[in-house]
Amino acid sequence: MFAICIESSHARGLGHLYRSLTLADGLRGCGLPLHFLVNDDPVALNLIRGHGHRVDVVNLGSDNNWEASWLLAHPSVKVWVNDRLDTSEDHANRVKSCGVRLATFDDRGAGAAVADLHIAALVFDDTGSLLGRRILSGVDYLVLDPKLAGLRRVRETASAWLVTMGGSDTWGVTPRIMDALLSLGQGASVVLGPSFKHVADVEAVQARSPSDFFTVHHRGVPSLADEMARHDLAITGGGMTPFQANAMGLPCIVVANEHFEVPVGRALERLGGSVFAGFHQDLDLSVLHRRLQMAQMSQAGMRAVDLLGCDRVVKALRNLAEEGS
Repeated sequence: MFAICIESSHARGLGHLYRSLTLADGLRGCGLPLHFLVNDDPVALNLIRGHGHRVDVVNLGSDNNWEASWLLAHPSVKVWVNDRLDTSEDHANRVKSCGVRLATFDDRGAGAAVADLHIAALVFDDTGSLLGRRILSGVDYLVLDPKLAGLRRVRETASAWLVTMGGSDTWGVTPRIMDALLSLGQGASVVLGPSFKHVADVEAVQARSPSDFFTVHHRGVPSLADEMARHDLAITGGGMTPFQANAMGLPCIVVANEHFEVPVGRALERLGGSVFAGFHQDLDLSVLHRRLQMAQMSQAGMRAVDLLGCDRVVKALRNLAEEGS
């Protein structure tokens, strides 16, 4: 069995959760059992249970060796998977001391050095300093839903715009983007994630806008992939979403919500399917006025991301579990 340990909150965002859910669906599709461990976040718990996965609430910040207590109660676990960014060496050692293999995602913490497998698909700067016994880096290991392949198409013009800044949009970038689009005279569909807390600011922009200028989806949409498939250009954060969009042929304007997303935004621009608008505190909104080469960007995005990354990661985790048998 696999234990998938994640952290989810308004401040942390939901990107780790969505990636882990895709991974979990891939593991389950191969007949591999799993169990989620997450902090007490109602949004995360509802989403995990909605996907039909088992989940336990744990105190991630505790130093009382909760990891050993949980593993003792679940002796079938072969691999522990962290998707929490910076993990500590103490935590990693506590997991490893129980005789299980340890995998981690995009981990710059000291705990990565102890990991048997480090999957770093979103690390694009200083990759030589990545830690771990085995490291898999680059866009080939992006955990994206393979079903996106059925939604691929080339965009020729930027007619329908979409704004989706993640599950929480911690810093309230969405209303700032809406205000800039209003000044530009460009309407858009706007997706507010399930942990979004800046509704009053969004409503203030709407109050200044013509009727139906913005279509606002509160608490997310049934399928973000289906929503992206209906649009020609997306304004997104610098996490997994622009890779998902580019894989579908949807060009993006990328905003870095956190400092670690800055190199991601620059990498996406180099891959050709996106343009980078900078860090959220210093946004270059002039990119909204650019005449983008839509067909060229659309095709470049699909070339860069082949949608086989989830299969590659599931295979690597399965091999890791077999090593520990």
